[in-house]
Amino acid sequence: MLEKIREGSQGVIAKSILILVILSFAFAGVSSYLGSSSEVPAATVNGQVISSVELEQAYQNERARMEQQLGDMFDALAGDESYLANLRESVLDRLVAQVLVEQAANELGLRVSDAQIKQAIVSEPAFQMNGKFDNDRYIGLLAQLGYQPSAFREMMRQDLTSNQLISTLVGSEFVLADEAQQLAELQGQTRNIQYKVVDAEPFTKDVKVTEAQAKDFYDANQAQFVSPELISLEYVELNIADLAKNVQISEADAEQYYNEHKSAYQTPEKRLAAHILIATGDDEADKAKAEELHKQLENGADFATLAKDNSSDQFSAENGGQLDWFEPGVMQPEFDEALFSIADIGGISPVVKTDFGYHIIKLDDVQKSQTAQFADVKQQVIDQLKEDKAKDEFYQLEQTLRNVSYEIPDTLADAAEEVGAEVKKTALFPRNNPPSALSSAEVVRAAFSDPVLLNGENSDVIELGPNHAVVVRVAEHKNAGVEAFADVKADIEARLVQQQANDMARNQAQALMTQVKNGDTVTMETRTDLGRFAQDMDPSIISKAFQMVTPGATPTVDTVALGQGYAVVVLDKVNAAQGINDTVLDALKQRLNSEYANADYLALVANLKSKAEIEYPVVEETTTELQ
Repeated sequence: MLEKIREGSQGVIAKSILILVILSFAFAGVSSYLGSSSEVPAATVNGQVISSVELEQAYQNERARMEQQLGDMFDALAGDESYLANLRESVLDRLVAQVLVEQAANELGLRVSDAQIKQAIVSEPAFQMNGKFDNDRYIGLLAQLGYQPSAFREMMRQDLTSNQLISTLVGSEFVLADEAQQLAELQGQTRNIQYKVVDAEPFTKDVKVTEAQAKDFYDANQAQFVSPELISLEYVELNIADLAKNVQISEADAEQYYNEHKSAYQTPEKRLAAHILIATGDDEADKAKAEELHKQLENGADFATLAKDNSSDQFSAENGGQLDWFEPGVMQPEFDEALFSIADIGGISPVVKTDFGYHIIKLDDVQKSQTAQFADVKQQVIDQLKEDKAKDEFYQLEQTLRNVSYEIPDTLADAAEEVGAEVKKTALFPRNNPPSALSSAEVVRAAFSDPVLLNGENSDVIELGPNHAVVVRVAEHKNAGVEAFADVKADIEARLVQQQANDMARNQAQALMTQVKNGDTVTMETRTDLGRFAQDMDPSIISKAFQMVTPGATPTVDTVALGQGYAVVVLDKVNAAQGINDTVLDALKQRLNSEYANADYLALVANLKSKAEIEYPVVEETTTELQ
């Protein structure tokens, strides 16, 4: 479910908590608006069904969002079925929370006006181009998602109704001036310290670890030596990018191709369209009204006036029905055909029906198509011919790879020879961390499937991307289990040596701390005005310095463990924060407001859940394949 911050609600804190559902309904799917289903629901919330289709759509969109955000890393995560199960569960939990908030808002009698809905759509960035509402983008996106404007507006109505409750809740939080001031003083505080690092490394030469000690540690800590299941793969890869590098295209061939396909290098004709849309839900009445308006236009009525007074597309209506420039194939086929059939500028189409309702289309202007010169597109033509030839070769080689790897399932050598490739091999890797070359959930599933893993067969051809394929087989496999003592003995001995060296470093640090407390001279490093968020010092020393109490007559001294060794820290002085101004305080207030508001929202959902009847029908789980 697409979530983002809603601008323009009550106060600054709303910017960090309100949930936009303008597109979350569209992307997640709201089956309750579109009809009932006989399928087992994903959940039932106080009698309201969250359908399995709705969950699946929301889940797939969340996967797509995470794949875009994480890139190749997501493919590795998606190979772990438990990760995908947790992801699906979190999506369902958000859908349940959404329904609970909707129900609470409806019970409170909250409502929104048509004007509020219009303003929300106009101000939604997803429907804007260059910061301004774009009706073409709005209509096109709805068409892509399969929604009519009237149905979408009803979804918006429910969304904004829910947001009234949320905005009221988060808008009730406030931060006192003293809270921000105290936090600013605490965060901006600096400290003067002395410190001395006692490195453990010099002590390691004096430490001796016996095999018996290592074995005792191994026996007592076997859980630390559990190795994951590992696999190594052999694979044969085909990639059109590699094939295209070897394709040669002459300029004469490119020019001949250009002359034979000049239409491909034409900028398409564009037409500026206006329309009157009639879509109220009653098909026969809509058609009759559209026909009546068409007659008025034929009798000389002003198109812009009729559009403003009658069109269901309220946004274009304000501009006399004008939409935008369209190339062929952009709009729905019926609209497209009607627009490009109008002979003259200023002409109107017959009444045309699309999924959105009944249109009367007017042609406002035309931009004729133009053909690019060969010199301007020569490289483009050459690249296209290279790709075409490489694509033909790829398809032939892919079929050969498919056939040979299937016919000779116990080796990849023959298939590699037939397609002119090499058999590559990976190092051992766990299920959730495949190498980058094979970072695909499909590859992981195939590698751990029974035919490949247990029977030792070649996999099917796996698509890694467009015109990029691979066949894999298992080269080596190691089951998960406790590693043998002999395999981990050296690591254990090194760990025990480090532990004992750390103990020796700690003892020395404690001795130095005693000397400091007794007033003895100890050579130490000095740091003044050390900030809480400094990046140029060991964070353990910084953390310890800010945990220590303000020194009095005697120095405040302590020790702290480091990665390898210990440090003695002396706190000399606590310095008051500097540079606290209104800008700093306002930023802190905003952050605190956001944190408080987020906590309130989570508390609201938790409270609604505690009072709700929520059922999760038990259904047979299915594996969702990566697209």
